[in-house]
Amino acid sequence: MGKSNLKNAFLHEVGLRLLKLFNLLLMVASFAVAWFIYYDNLTAVRYYWKGDVAIIVLFAILYYIFGKTYDAFLISHFRIFDIVASQSLSLFLSDGIFYIIMFFLAKRFTNPLPLMLCFVDQVSISMIWTFIAHKIYFACFPAKKSIIIYDTRRGMKDLIEDYGLTKKFDVQKTASVEECLADLSMIDEMGVVFLSGIHSHDRNIILKYCLYQNKQVYLIPRIGDVIMSSAREMHMFNLPIMRVQRFHPNPSYLVTKRLFDIVLSLLALIILSPVFLITAIAIKCNDKGPVFYKQTRLTYNGKLFKIHKFRSMRVDAEKDGVARLSTGDKDDRITPVGRFIRKCRIDELPQLIDILAGNLSIVGPRPERPEIAEEYMKEMPEFQLRLQTKAGLTGYAQVYGKYNTTPYDKLQMDLMYIAHPSLIEDLRICFATVKILFVPDSTEGIAEGQTTAAVSNITDLPEENGEVT
Repeated sequence: MGKSNLKNAFLHEVGLRLLKLFNLLLMVASFAVAWFIYYDNLTAVRYYWKGDVAIIVLFAILYYIFGKTYDAFLISHFRIFDIVASQSLSLFLSDGIFYIIMFFLAKRFTNPLPLMLCFVDQVSISMIWTFIAHKIYFACFPAKKSIIIYDTRRGMKDLIEDYGLTKKFDVQKTASVEECLADLSMIDEMGVVFLSGIHSHDRNIILKYCLYQNKQVYLIPRIGDVIMSSAREMHMFNLPIMRVQRFHPNPSYLVTKRLFDIVLSLLALIILSPVFLITAIAIKCNDKGPVFYKQTRLTYNGKLFKIHKFRSMRVDAEKDGVARLSTGDKDDRITPVGRFIRKCRIDELPQLIDILAGNLSIVGPRPERPEIAEEYMKEMPEFQLRLQTKAGLTGYAQVYGKYNTTPYDKLQMDLMYIAHPSLIEDLRICFATVKILFVPDSTEGIAEGQTTAAVSNITDLPEENGEVT
């Protein structure tokens, strides 16, 4: 790597860190004002400077953790609105947790108005910071010349445009893997190389060339790559060895995860019981039909179980016997009440009962219908690898994908989760799930009229193909 490239990489990294640090200091300063002006005087035991510092540092840690969880600092990869939304959610949770902490410090509920004003101030700061940070970043680091090399996957250029990344990546050429292998020099003038869906042998040739030429590479993996990411490094026969096996987590992780499922689902059922009651009444009053429906799904090692949801479609949604995918807001089979509870994810709440019963986990691959899983496996035999672990209420694919994300991509996301099981990852996904409640495109449907025949675009079948109760 040349001295110029080293210097640019160093300046890029330092510049980004300084911008992020400035954001953190601004948010902490706003919180500190609310603390010293109002809340510091309400503690049951007088706080001195060490206690004040501890409170402020705790807030900074909370905001940083939530910000990392919601990608609130990635100004180079996300649009202004996305960053402000992520920072607002991070601030809301941080301020909310502090208010709960304040209850224990003051031994009573305190006036939330100063904290609410602090939150409004923080969101305003976030808007201003994000706008200025974007201007500074892209003025200092203009879009890099980029090339897209593809094999089985096309459309990467459209994705770059759709996600507002044209300021970061200036796509100047798109080429097939055959064209690239015939003339690797086409990469020489580029700063960034996208490798999309390329088989390992061809990809490795291009990847090595990119490393020799000091090119930044963004690689969309294939399923084999995701499986290999779970490999354990070891040495045998004086050789480097990578050991790969089925999902085999530590027993302590499984026990802790089950305790986590029981405690969290039980608490949620108690706290959300009023929501259950109101939703049940609303569904019943809407069309006099059943409140719940049951449907057979797959979980760990192919075990069948009945999943429970609040009914959101008409009872006769599939009276012609043809299973159709939901088209989102355009689907006229969804009832008015169903439209609302789907938007708010309330229709999923009865699955807390399935978690308590041990059929589901809080976090895991979403459970699929046996018939659809069978269709998937005709084209993707690897789909059965999702069954290495218990299915979940939320999961990696639900947090980072959309409703209409292809099954192949969802499978890769689920296998990424299975490859690296940890309670920290489970907690991160739980917190990240909160964000998708406010993201409309996470509930997008597929093209109107599509049926289960189109395996390559299947996501989730309508509920009324199951048993209403």
